[in-house]
Amino acid sequence: MRVPLGRGGAGRPPPCRPIMSGTGTEGKVRGGGPRDRRAGEIMDARTMCHMADKTIRWGILGTGGIAEVFTADLLRLEGHEVVAVGSRSTATAAAFADRHGIGRAHGSYAALAADPEVDVVYVATPHPVHFEPARLCVEAGRAVLVEKPLTTSAAEAARLADLAREHGVFVMEAMWTRFSPLIRRLHSLVGEGAIGDVSAIFADFSIAPPFDPAHRLWAAELAGGALLDLGCYVLSITWPLLGPPDTVQATAAPAPTGVDANTGILLGYRAGAVALLHCGLMGESPHTATIVGTKGRIELAAPFYRPEAMTLVRQGGERETFSVDLAGNGYTYQAEEVARCLRLGLTESPLLPLDESVAVLRVIDEIAGSFRR
Repeated sequence: MRVPLGRGGAGRPPPCRPIMSGTGTEGKVRGGGPRDRRAGEIMDARTMCHMADKTIRWGILGTGGIAEVFTADLLRLEGHEVVAVGSRSTATAAAFADRHGIGRAHGSYAALAADPEVDVVYVATPHPVHFEPARLCVEAGRAVLVEKPLTTSAAEAARLADLAREHGVFVMEAMWTRFSPLIRRLHSLVGEGAIGDVSAIFADFSIAPPFDPAHRLWAAELAGGALLDLGCYVLSITWPLLGPPDTVQATAAPAPTGVDANTGILLGYRAGAVALLHCGLMGESPHTATIVGTKGRIELAAPFYRPEAMTLVRQGGERETFSVDLAGNGYTYQAEEVARCLRLGLTESPLLPLDESVAVLRVIDEIAGSFRR
């Protein structure tokens, strides 16, 4: 079966309710708390009128590798325009602007945040430099898409969420996997009962980069380690299906720099479901994920965080394969979700509310704390 691919994944989200009974997740946002009435709050009427049917004007904050990739995907989309870039260096910003045909280059993050021609800023800085630029943008009234993880701790993420709500400004974590067409189809299948109740989730994301104590993956001062960079993916795949865990266990092998280099995670849920997750920097793993239910399973082909194929295996062995040709590098879908929310006047995405981003980071904090003691 071929999954039809709409333009950039636009459109209303499919059903994505938790299907486990008695887990304590019923009626909750997939982030671990009762739905905050502020989530998805409507912007004021003037902002909605301004955004409806207009081209979404992007500013890019940061000029590293992920900024290059995301900008390339934005340039593929109709209804989106990259109008400005900001860096700590005017020369670096100008070079990035020249490469991508961007009209304005700002020599500071604050200048980009203050640019009145920008509707939304993509924060593409290293992990420890997510909160402060995002704060600048929110306080300037700019919508923000913050590269994952939203921040480096749950406390910081909660501060950003509170600030966004205080100012009535849209903020979303760039957990791009969540908006992939096949991930949304998976949620729909599970919500429809295609595999019964979810009983187990298996996901792994381990890579084998060369050890370099100065590299962001290995450096403690750059919030390195597998958990923040890769663990957020394996945790995020569980959240819409099982909600927040009731128990969290983990073990990790440290790198010479002190960051986690190989981490195993076991999440438990009251109804009996479990999630076995792995992230690491010590070897290339298959990068697959499997959702097991009482009536079948769904296998996400590698890489599960950017899937182009998945297989539904029903009880009795009947197999149904879904596939899709992804647009660009796979980042277009999160950009289209931002645009959809802005045009509807939403201040949060119902597909990935801020409370969920905070809750995932709370579990990461708990795991990290368990092996640092």
